[in-house]
Amino acid sequence: MGEVRGFNSNTELQGSNMAYRKVRAGHGGPLHSRALENVELQATALELEWDMEKELEEPGGDRFQLEASVCHPVGNSSDGGDPDMEPIQPSISPRGRFERLEEDPDYMTHFTRPLPKSQWRTFCPLARYALLGAGLFILGLILGRYTHATPNQTSSPPPDNDLYQKILQDITAEKIQSHIRALNAVSTEDGELSRALYLFRQWTDLGLTNVYLANYSVLLSLPGSSPGTITDKASKKCYLPDGNACNTLNLETISSDQFFSFAAYSATGILEGEMIDVQYGSTRDLSQVNTSNQGTNRIALLKLGQAPLIYKLSLLADAGFVGVLTYVDPCDLPSQQSQEDKAFGITLNPGGDPSTPMDPSISGSYRELRKNLTSLFVQPIAASLARELLSGLPFERGSPCTRLSMSATSGRRNITLKIGTKAEYKTIYNVIGYLKGATNPDRYVLVGGRHGRWYQGNGAEWIGGAAVMTQIIASLTMQAKQGWQPDRTTLFCSWGGSEFGNIGSFEWGEENRVVLQSSAVAYVSLHHPVRGKGVLQSVTSPSLLQLISDIHKKFLNCSRGVSCPGPRISSMQTLGDGTFFANQLAVPTAEFAFQDTGTAEKTSFLHEALFPDDSSAELLDPFSGLYETVAKATGETILHLVSDPVLPFYPLDVALDVQNKLNDGKMGADELLAKAASLRESSAFFQSEMMRPANDPKERDPSHVRMLNDVLQNLERSFIIANPPPGFYRNILYGLDARAVQFSILKNADDVQSPSKFNQSLSLILNAINSAETLIRSGLDLFENDPNRAS
Repeated sequence: MGEVRGFNSNTELQGSNMAYRKVRAGHGGPLHSRALENVELQATALELEWDMEKELEEPGGDRFQLEASVCHPVGNSSDGGDPDMEPIQPSISPRGRFERLEEDPDYMTHFTRPLPKSQWRTFCPLARYALLGAGLFILGLILGRYTHATPNQTSSPPPDNDLYQKILQDITAEKIQSHIRALNAVSTEDGELSRALYLFRQWTDLGLTNVYLANYSVLLSLPGSSPGTITDKASKKCYLPDGNACNTLNLETISSDQFFSFAAYSATGILEGEMIDVQYGSTRDLSQVNTSNQGTNRIALLKLGQAPLIYKLSLLADAGFVGVLTYVDPCDLPSQQSQEDKAFGITLNPGGDPSTPMDPSISGSYRELRKNLTSLFVQPIAASLARELLSGLPFERGSPCTRLSMSATSGRRNITLKIGTKAEYKTIYNVIGYLKGATNPDRYVLVGGRHGRWYQGNGAEWIGGAAVMTQIIASLTMQAKQGWQPDRTTLFCSWGGSEFGNIGSFEWGEENRVVLQSSAVAYVSLHHPVRGKGVLQSVTSPSLLQLISDIHKKFLNCSRGVSCPGPRISSMQTLGDGTFFANQLAVPTAEFAFQDTGTAEKTSFLHEALFPDDSSAELLDPFSGLYETVAKATGETILHLVSDPVLPFYPLDVALDVQNKLNDGKMGADELLAKAASLRESSAFFQSEMMRPANDPKERDPSHVRMLNDVLQNLERSFIIANPPPGFYRNILYGLDARAVQFSILKNADDVQSPSKFNQSLSLILNAINSAETLIRSGLDLFENDPNRAS
């Protein structure tokens, strides 16, 4: 990581030694300035240096403004400046933001300014010839420098748009289909190993370097010898998780899906208690629960959604519940899906091997046999069974959707819950492959997918993502074999154990944490690229919001004459192996996926339910057109991240996101709002057009560009907090749903209704904003002139 030198945390943006002038907007009329002091044109044999200038300021202005491209006379100078002296005009890129570094014929990279005419009239003809000769000599040195520059004197060349198009055009639906067919033929008898070995051989043949398997022995929660059961004591009926009668439990007639309808890492055994409807399990829902039966075991009937399941389980445990039956309300599902009579699986593991929390599961590590991660008995059930338990009526398919709830006239219902899962140590396998970078090989862009699955025989969960990743690798390595090499290294990762709590990515990440903390640039996910036949949606961190939005717009399918909705992009918590990198390391992440539309309001976190998918990848997307779209969008994202000289991260988008989450009318902390406004101002100046020349690699040596990228890369790490509520991200930039209007930790403070908790949360946010602004100011400090340079 580049070292930031000479940074003073107290440096103000208004510092007079800034390399580029800062002009404040007036209220009309021409711009006014203070006199330019000791102005002279300096040219050396090696480079043209920028002139030091005093701050140009008009009283009353409060925003930065670029100077116009035409020259204005300098008037009202208090020091009586030379009227013949023409003002310096800053070079301006019509493209604007500093990450766009392609060649631009209209972009001028140096100041030009003639000497005052009064001085020319004093020169004799001999002096004119001497100056002309000196000028030609200097011009020859400059031309010689730029025509004979050695490779180590320049940064990497601008991205080749033609090359980008070649790579993306090579990604086709037909090629992805061939990979899907090949992956469907892979044997599944030995679990993950056969799939991992296939990907290992495939990636090696395609040309990735240093492809290897990373194996870990981890503690998994697996189905027992019989599925879980729910028995109604009043009617003596015994139910399987999907609502079918268990009767004598003839194991030969029970489908394997019944065995995998369980909660991994739940408490096990037999529990008898009273069933109580708690709806979504919020603090408001729990406040309405009848507390007259505190002495009996209480089993909550809980809907998934609105908040992380682990968080809601913690609230239920604090409220005295000992068991949970969880289901998905049919009204929360997209209209295209019919899951009422299907049970599902869930995991209660927040991430990694439970036997080695926060440490990698390597040989010699201390292990703790943690069979259950909660004291609650947790069993997922189908919505049809939930309806019968609530009302005693069977589920009627095709009837209008009515949200499930227990009527006021319903009597008490006691049930017996039996859970018989087991815990075993198993080996999981990660596949890792490298595409080495040229200029910055120690900076890594990670691209992650998976080869694990929850249900036996279900390949649609992972095959589509694996096929897309394989085709992206094939298209990139084909160009690499012809001489192309990215600026940064690309790490392709296929994770094992994802379905049990992203175990493979967590273990590999924990083992390589020290390296990743300084070298990981971004994470691009292919966890589940096609989840339905609806619209393309994106989840990304605020730093990448502009890039993902630009790419997303290219794939909007809008019919002529019909208003086209904007891209569906959010910064919300999701499942998947990107969790470790976004949550633990605050690495900017991005993911494209097709999902069904028509979901009801407040349906976040329904993806925690792992439903059996009866359709294969071919049936879900028969012509692979959806997979092709995701592959092209993902491929373009990767190309920008590995090849753009300046990382395509936007500090201003982070600052705007922070302000939006604070400007909800509920904040009473003036200092917090002022600090957020200051962060926005610093970020706006940092990526303004005025700073554009400073960020151009053609005008800064590679070390300065690297230090600039370090500032951009580390910005989101300012928003990591130590101990978030259960199930919440440590990176507070991520919300709990796509419509989040406040920081998630503030929601938790509202839920517990604790003023002290609320003030503590505000303090954490204030410290995060202050840390981010300090980092931005260090970036501004990089572009000050060297005070020790020769004058």
